[in-house]
Amino acid sequence: MRNLILVLGDQLDHTSAAFDDFDSRNDAVWMAEVEEETTHVWCHKLRIVLFLSAMRHFRNELIRSNQQVEYHQLEKDPANDRGRTFDEVLRRDAKRLRPSRLVMVEPGDWRVRKQIEAVASERGIPLDVRPDRHFYCSTEDFAKYADGRKSLLLEFFYRDMRRKHHVLMDNQQPQGGQWNFDHDNRKSFGKSGPGDVPPLKTFLPDVITKEVIELVQHRFSGHPGNLDHFNLPVTRRHAKMFLKNFIDNVLPQFGDWEDAMWTDETFLYHSRLSAPLNLKLLNPRECVEAAIEAWQSGHAPLNSVEGFVRQILGWREFIRGVYWLKMPGYLQMNHFDHQRDLPAFYWNGDTEMNCCRQSMQHVINHGYSHHIHRLMVLGNFAQLWGVHPQRFHDWHMAMYLDAVDWVSLPNTLGMSQYGDGGIVGTKPYCSSGNYIHKMSNFCEGCRFDYRKRVGDDACPFTTLYWEFMDRHYELLKDNPRMKFPISNVTAMRHKPHELRDIRARAEELRREWGGLSGKAMNAGSNSESMHFASTLRGMP
Repeated sequence: MRNLILVLGDQLDHTSAAFDDFDSRNDAVWMAEVEEETTHVWCHKLRIVLFLSAMRHFRNELIRSNQQVEYHQLEKDPANDRGRTFDEVLRRDAKRLRPSRLVMVEPGDWRVRKQIEAVASERGIPLDVRPDRHFYCSTEDFAKYADGRKSLLLEFFYRDMRRKHHVLMDNQQPQGGQWNFDHDNRKSFGKSGPGDVPPLKTFLPDVITKEVIELVQHRFSGHPGNLDHFNLPVTRRHAKMFLKNFIDNVLPQFGDWEDAMWTDETFLYHSRLSAPLNLKLLNPRECVEAAIEAWQSGHAPLNSVEGFVRQILGWREFIRGVYWLKMPGYLQMNHFDHQRDLPAFYWNGDTEMNCCRQSMQHVINHGYSHHIHRLMVLGNFAQLWGVHPQRFHDWHMAMYLDAVDWVSLPNTLGMSQYGDGGIVGTKPYCSSGNYIHKMSNFCEGCRFDYRKRVGDDACPFTTLYWEFMDRHYELLKDNPRMKFPISNVTAMRHKPHELRDIRARAEELRREWGGLSGKAMNAGSNSESMHFASTLRGMP
């Protein structure tokens, strides 16, 4: 064998650089389903099904195009596996197949890249790691961009990307006369609610997907989530239909309502394209071009189109650049020295806080919640609670369909938990219950009062927000974007009884609700462990 082409589960792209100069007579494609990728974090059942089904469909497409495929498939009985990790399976296959060279595109996970590099070195096989053309900005170009800069600000990077790729530009000026329309994209629904939201685009499971669902139900039955309604795109053809539905039916109102939340509404006006994008079933360029065409044709307003483009051309490219620029040390960053585990409701959604219960039901039922649920509800609470940022990242990797290490880590440890001390975001993204009240109807009927800082009915977000600000006063007082809340804390410090009561209530909550890691839940993922989780929360 000349080349063994390694294709990982988030690299399902027929135009990948890995296939450049592919010779079907002398080369083969290697793909592997391995247990470690479902258990190193306690993976959501839907996430396992999405990855495995998409991989098997991609394998079949390769075979139909007369390419030789060496595929390791998970079986119902783990004893039939050739190994638990990528390096174990690859080591055996490299010995058996004896390729002259291993070829792969840059992986999306530092850990996996190091595993594969170790096997290549051990076996003495050259490893050709090729750039990932899926992205607009290569890791080398981002490193050049970052070199010599005191700080990495998304806004400046985004503008450079717009200019470089001539996206939404009028010569050297932005279309519409401004670079972003973020100020216009923060509306809340008001008392009337969202009205009739656009219909979902869904896909019935085919034979391959049904086989994977059966496998996951049998082998990973104790994992979180449920598989009652798997309806996701697992092929490129379906992913393109998914994109078309967003452009046609959802994009026109995306901008106005992208930050809004509402009871029992999971998707609202969001694209849900992150999962097929991150599996490479879609290319970011076709998403951006389709959105711009919708604006040019008058189908969608500029604020919606620019907001969508910024998520892909700006934020998605920016955090990938940060990931590869800062790894492996980035994973160890913990600016606030937070050490706690997540409260158990992050695994089962069982909490009296309506906003967190709503957000977690989205995650449990769909492996998804939109970015405000992630950042300003679940991420916000974890930061205020004092969760170790790496544990929050592990939870996100476990529970979200679109989680791949390169995209998850800077979003969770950096943006959400401020664990990097300001590399990704210029301030901690934290708030009291007032923000949630403003952007949703979750506070109506909740047993907690978002206005109260202390007392049994005080909103835990509000209590913990002021306790967080006081606890990290010295780290936050010189941040210009925290000037207003810090001035309030300074005033509160002249009334020590008020802060004393806030601290006491925060500690009471932590004692009552405890904390539980995904590893602990996974170790006993049965009714007994769920009873243990309830006990930790102080519930019957």
